[in-house]
Amino acid sequence: MAADKDQPTSTTTGQDIPYSSPASDAHSPNGARGMLRFLGLVLLGAVIGGLAALAAVGFVSAVIWLNDLLLISPRGRMMFAHPEALALATVAVPALGGLVVGQLHRAIRERRPHTPADLIAAVQTRRGRLPPRAGLLSALSGLVSLGSGASVGQYGPLVHMGASLGSLAARLLRMGRSDDNVTIACGVAAAIATAFHAPLAGIVFAHEVVLRHYALRAFAPVAAAAIVGHVIATNVLSQGALFHVTDTAVPRPWEFAAFIVIGGLGALVAGGYMHAILAVGRWAAKLPVVPSLRPAIAGAALGLVALWVPDILGMGQETLRFATIQGAFSSLDLVIVLVLKLAATAMCIGMGFGGGVFSPALVIGTLFGALCGTLVTQLGMAGETFVFYAVCGMVAVTAPVIGAPLTTLLIVFELTGSYVLTTAALASVTLASPIAAQLFGRSLFDIQLARRGLDLSAGRGRALLQNARLKSLVSQECVILNPNDSVQEAVTRLGEGGHGEAYLVDDRQRYRGSVTLADLEVMRGKGHGHHRVRSCQRTPRPVLSPEASVWDAMHHVQDVTGEAIAVVDDKAGDAFLGVVYESSIARAYLKHSEDLRREEHGTG
Repeated sequence: MAADKDQPTSTTTGQDIPYSSPASDAHSPNGARGMLRFLGLVLLGAVIGGLAALAAVGFVSAVIWLNDLLLISPRGRMMFAHPEALALATVAVPALGGLVVGQLHRAIRERRPHTPADLIAAVQTRRGRLPPRAGLLSALSGLVSLGSGASVGQYGPLVHMGASLGSLAARLLRMGRSDDNVTIACGVAAAIATAFHAPLAGIVFAHEVVLRHYALRAFAPVAAAAIVGHVIATNVLSQGALFHVTDTAVPRPWEFAAFIVIGGLGALVAGGYMHAILAVGRWAAKLPVVPSLRPAIAGAALGLVALWVPDILGMGQETLRFATIQGAFSSLDLVIVLVLKLAATAMCIGMGFGGGVFSPALVIGTLFGALCGTLVTQLGMAGETFVFYAVCGMVAVTAPVIGAPLTTLLIVFELTGSYVLTTAALASVTLASPIAAQLFGRSLFDIQLARRGLDLSAGRGRALLQNARLKSLVSQECVILNPNDSVQEAVTRLGEGGHGEAYLVDDRQRYRGSVTLADLEVMRGKGHGHHRVRSCQRTPRPVLSPEASVWDAMHHVQDVTGEAIAVVDDKAGDAFLGVVYESSIARAYLKHSEDLRREEHGTG
């Protein structure tokens, strides 16, 4: 498969481009090659989907086996007949698991597991492929964390693992960045489709959260990956769905208003959940403890609390199932488990365990919805529709956390097959996602990336320009003057060079400001042609670092009336490196915009 070089498009006149009708294009050699390339990408998507599905099923099976073996799962704990040993294992297993996880993270460059936020950043900035070593170690970290009972989710590791497989395929086939983004999305879609038995949700999640566009060129490969993953999970390996929810009644009209209220309150719960994770992370960074030991401390604390409330261990899949059953938990039990599950997840993720935030959000949201349903039932206003409240709470919390309201709704629909239940969930999401986006941000992933310096709130185009550095745009084609040069000499050199401004650089190559031809002419007109340039009046002008982004340069251009902006390395003592012309900044903006347009419209 040919590589996409992602080169800027050349500028030609209308006479340089011969007209050809769509019919002739379809039968041209370029059209045939394009079709074969597209079909090859679809086939590759199917292959990636199969590999990601097998990896996802193996990962989930390994977690279940470890939970039973290490006495984390309710089934394993019930079948164990030694209470003293069980209590010891409850504390020791998460602590030892955290110790192993901390050592794994030492082998990752960032000293932390990679998460969906990392793959979103790679796709949105088109900066490069996912490192396979970090992907493998992050998957192992997630496996050990989940297997030892940490209160984290499995979908984050599954999504990143699928994305890493897709990126590895693009690397092996030497594909371009645009195709790389598509193969990453294929792995993501297959992982979601396999884990939830929801191929439609997998397709939408890949477009909604990862690609953030719906190009037809990406849709077919992503769909192929999701379908193959779903078929393998359901038919070939007979892997059952992670949870089932069925409805037995139809809500009354006034209950939809209650579902909307649950959505608004759920947005606040989601915000508290996200900021608890971030707050624990900041607090953990200040602890006088080696980072590799933090997960072990969190694991020991988790185990101690789990001696009284074992429901907070692991993903909480059984807790989620019981929360959808009316009467399984009392109101007090729901409050206790909800608060402790939220705190345990924030502690585990903030202290460095590997794992996702999706599964705990499902549990926390379901507990919150069940609490609302229990309160309404106690008022004698509901009963048969209890499951609707649980599901509405689930989507109201989960959708803001992952930034994917459509995906969350499709998961509900594909798992239950209930249009009525999905409509009720839609009522909650309608209010939950906008409120959370206004108060907290689009998702936890976007908040994490914003704190790393990548702001996706204004769209993909801005993110790409923020990631594009000025190094490649720096030019040495400018008039450089010594501050000790005379005004007459400066005017002459500017005239010979055809420029309207010059840059003052001393003998040590340090930048000392800029002067314009107009200011120099004013001094010469006053009879000061023999004066030194350093005595010329200078208008304050901005300077840029070589690490500054094209986006920053565009903002400075708005406030500059000159032809270029000086580029200065302040880390090297204000060393003058050259200038960036306004025309170069404009061309860079147009190039990146064209690259995005070609990719999102299926031609690049």
